[in-house]
Amino acid sequence: MLRPLLDRVIVKMIETEESTKSGIIIGSSSKEKSHIAEVVSVGPGKVIDGNIEEIYIRKGDKVVINKYSGTEINHEGEEYIVLKQEDILAIVE
Repeated sequence: MLRPLLDRVIVKMIETEESTKSGIIIGSSSKEKSHIAEVVSVGPGKVIDGNIEEIYIRKGDKVVINKYSGTEINHEGEEYIVLKQEDILAIVE
């Protein structure tokens, strides 16, 4: 398993299947990638002036991420993105 450092978060993109109002399923090559991901692992936080800055994201949260942020990696056949907490735009509730 991957364990992020400092204020980094590891996410896995959530595949979404879209369809039109009439029920036609849109192929993955015809649509834009989703920006929603599930948090897989969270780092301990960044140290600022001797204090650890709290991480607001938790493992299992569904989040909206910035389109061009993070580093994509392949680990044990799975695709993940490692990004900083600041690159997470919102938590999906």
